[in-house]
This record gives sequence, C-alpha cells and structure tokens, in this order.
Amino acid sequence: MTSLSYIFKEAFNNLGRNALVVLGAILAVFISLTLTFGTLVFGEVVRVNTLQWAKDVRVIAFLQDDMTPEATAELQNEVASWPQVADVSYVSKPEAFEEAVIMFSSNEAMLRTLEESPDLLPASLRVQPVDPEDYERIVIRLESTPGVHQVESAGDAIDAMIALRDGLQIMFWLLAVALGVAAVALIANTIHMAIYARREEIEIMRLVGASNWFVRTPFLIEGAMEGLIGGALAVTFIVVAQQLAVDRLSDLPDWINLAIQNDFILRRGALVLLFGVVAGLVGSSLSLAVHRTLRS
Repeated sequence: MTSLSYIFKEAFNNLGRNALVVLGAILAVFISLTLTFGTLVFGEVVRVNTLQWAKDVRVIAFLQDDMTPEATAELQNEVASWPQVADVSYVSKPEAFEEAVIMFSSNEAMLRTLEESPDLLPASLRVQPVDPEDYERIVIRLESTPGVHQVESAGDAIDAMIALRDGLQIMFWLLAVALGVAAVALIANTIHMAIYARREEIEIMRLVGASNWFVRTPFLIEGAMEGLIGGALAVTFIVVAQQLAVDRLSDLPDWINLAIQNDFILRRGALVLLFGVVAGLVGSSLSLAVHRTLRS
C-alpha cells in the first residue's frame, strides 16, 4: 500500500517538477485529440447529412398514357416489393401539372405551354431506393417493366454524392490515425525528457535495489494522466464548439444539419478519453523501453 501511494505521489510530483514540459505535452495531446475528435464529429455530420440527402434520391418512372388505374396500382405494388426499394409514390397527371406550375411560376412561356396542354406531363411512379447505390438496378428493372414509358434518375448527382461520402470518410479516418500517432510520439518525447531530468535519481534508486516496476510505474501513470487531461480538454472543447456552431448557424438551409445525437458524443467522447490514456501509456512505454537508464 505504501509502495502504491509512493508511486502515485511520484507521478504527481513529476507533473509538478516539469510543469512547462508537461504543459507542452498536454497542449500537444489536446491539439491532436481535438483534431481527432473534431474529425470524427465532422465525419458524423457528413454521414447524417448524406443519409438525409439520400432520402431525397428518387428514380422517376413515367407511365404510358393507356395505363388503367388497376394496372397502375398493380405496378406500384410490384415495384414496392423489390428489395432495393424503400418507398413508391404515384403522381397523377393533374398532380404533375400542379407541380410544374409551381416550379415554372416565373417562366411565362412555360406556363403558357402548360396551360395549352394540361395533359402534356405523364403520370409517374417516384421510387426511393433503400440505398442510393442501388439506383442503377432499379433503373434497369423499371426500363424492362411493361407500362413504363421512360425512366429518369439523377445518376451523375447520385454517383458524385456517394463518391463524396466515401472519400470524406476515408480521409477522416486516415487523418484521425495520423494525429493519433502524433499524440503518442509527443507523449513519448515528454516522458523521455522527464526521465532524462531524473536520470541520477533513477540510477540511485536502482543501486539500492528498486525494481524496474517500481521505477517505471510513475512514468507510466504520468503519461496516462497527460493523455487523460489532454483528451478531456479536447472533448470539452469540441462539444462546446459544436453546440455553439448549432446555435450560431441556426439560419442554415434545412438540408444542412449540424446537430449530432448525444449518444454519439458520449460514445465517441469516451473513446477519445480512452485513447488519450492508452496513448499516454504507449508513449511512456516506448520512451521507457529505449531509455538507457531503465534497461534491465
């Protein structure tokens, strides 16, 4: 019990002895984990918004004019049963006409054309995919389905959205890994400096029979504490910054959502804190492993 008390006391004393160096390490960990946690939060914002945009992806199947109501209902039920389809809605000719009038309300020439030919626009089925990546399968099946005159989809826009989502997620994770490695290296350097500053004291402890575990543990605890403090500051900073962003940018368009579920913040925040502690332990271990005065 006395040994354990001494170990923790030494860990805290080490923090005080090298206050400026420790402060620099905590600041470095804070910056690294702030960028890491910020990357995860930004990635979640992108993911949430991409899912929201995906809900608005539609494949439009224009129907032949001679389709009866019964045949239309049967076709709608058939398409709705496809595993790639999340929802199917029917738009009649009058509804298509009303939508076009609203859409082209500032185009007088188009409005005159619509008024002269109110039946110009065909009825259609609007198909929402379960996954935006499935839109091509849906298009191919619809094109070969009896009763469908033409199929339209924003294929290029969908492909661009999927590529953007995947590319950003890969970039975010690579950046998070790189910053995590940097945090470990910074803590290792700090512990190395602390060991060097106490090299004579450590040598005396070894001469009087202190075990490697007894000598090394305070440095491990010091590294873990530096990582924990830096991680806690990073989580606090990002949570406050994210909430301020939501409050200050409340006038953004409805299709941009900066809010994040509390569950995500809690889970990812806990992981960042855990990573800070692990990074501190790993950094300390690496420094201890290579330092001459602590080799067996």
